[in-house]
Amino acid sequence: MDYALKILEVMVFGTAAIIVMVVVSGIVLFVVDRTQRRDAIRRNYPVIGRFRRLFSSLGEFFRQYFFAMDREEMPFNRAQREWVNRAAEGHINTVAFGSTRNLAVVGTPIFVNAPFPPLEEQHTIPGPLIIGQSAKFPFEAPSFFNISGMSYGAISAPAVRALSAGAQKAGIWLNTGEGGLSPFHLEGGCDIVFQIGTAKYGVCNDKGELDDKKLKEVGSHKSVRMFELKLAQGAKPGKGGILPAEKVSEEIAKIRGIPIGQASLSPNRHREIKSYCDLGKVIAHIREVTGKPVGIKIVVGSEADVRQMFETFANTASEMVPDFITLDGGEGGTGAAPMPLIDLVGVSIREALPLVVGVREEFGLQDRIRLIASGKLVNPGDVAWALAAGADFVTSARGFMFALGCIQALKCNKNTCPTGITTHDVRLQQGLDVGHKIERVFCYAKEIIHEVEVIAHSTGVLEPRDLRPQHVRLVLPDGRSAQMDRL
Repeated sequence: MDYALKILEVMVFGTAAIIVMVVVSGIVLFVVDRTQRRDAIRRNYPVIGRFRRLFSSLGEFFRQYFFAMDREEMPFNRAQREWVNRAAEGHINTVAFGSTRNLAVVGTPIFVNAPFPPLEEQHTIPGPLIIGQSAKFPFEAPSFFNISGMSYGAISAPAVRALSAGAQKAGIWLNTGEGGLSPFHLEGGCDIVFQIGTAKYGVCNDKGELDDKKLKEVGSHKSVRMFELKLAQGAKPGKGGILPAEKVSEEIAKIRGIPIGQASLSPNRHREIKSYCDLGKVIAHIREVTGKPVGIKIVVGSEADVRQMFETFANTASEMVPDFITLDGGEGGTGAAPMPLIDLVGVSIREALPLVVGVREEFGLQDRIRLIASGKLVNPGDVAWALAAGADFVTSARGFMFALGCIQALKCNKNTCPTGITTHDVRLQQGLDVGHKIERVFCYAKEIIHEVEVIAHSTGVLEPRDLRPQHVRLVLPDGRSAQMDRL
């Protein structure tokens, strides 16, 4: 009995202590809020006003679980994310009862089914496509779907390791992003596209100029198959890469050649490239030094600029012509960028790709320059549309981030990613099991390829690269659709 009373006494005392602490804390917060001058809400509504900021910050998380419909969210909705998740887990990717997609939205692609589709096995594996036939070491790229640029620094070491090994298993390439070549890129043994950004991380001297010795060193790796000279990125055309100071660890600083713990800001363009003629000279130089195919990454701003670019390439020496062009849409992603650039600058891939394909053919460069489409292309329909529109390859970054386990927490620009993908916090990285994620990367890539093959077969062609504009109809403002090649 005495023991029970003592327990009850402790509980009462503890409860009273908690109540006192809550009341005291409330009084302190009340005084602080009433006397501060920065926040009008907190000043007018002490203590209670604090919940506004809390609920606002948590809103983006609650919406995707409780309030948003399957097709409502941005930048990617639940239906898109769930498809990637099922594919990455190796599950049968079928759904029931009918489409949840609004097929009346202007621009929606509708594939033209053939009355008598081929009976051949749907796993018709397309052969490799050569990039850089004139280079000393051309690249026979085996897959039409590959991993777009994500820098080590923007994403974590475990994430890069999983992407590298998963890419090797799937037979696809991995773009390094502008952050340089890390041991983690090489670890998996996949084909690598080394991206040279405006800061030239990993291949520059103390003056920020290209260093031929470092270029040769990178090119000497057998797994580095191509070089991509980045002129612009879809999420931030006219703005260089941004890596926050909290992400610049000792290892990342060493790879990039920058100070530890300081924000890494790339110039908004290559200083030595002031015209398309200058661009051609740099392309020729990199190809000569490395022996590897060299391409460029661009974002379309105007048709006039596209025409000027192809006209220059058509009337210059062949060694000054890029082996490929990676076309990023204005809807492309990034770890950090100003909102006006993300929202308002750069033409969408849906408009840019058909334009670039048309101008490339107009100047007769379709056999010389390969086109790689990028920018929010994460599901089979997106990839099939791009191939039908004229792309030779499609790359995705955010699709593979979902395969790694990304939950769209929108914390990529901070060091607090809860899934360990875009953080260098070791505690948070522990949640990313590399072995499991390798399988998810592999399964996602293979399922995309398979389901694009399914779409291709439904239109009556044997493999995805046989898709043409006439195999796609686009929804018009009046609700009808028209064949893409007639628009």
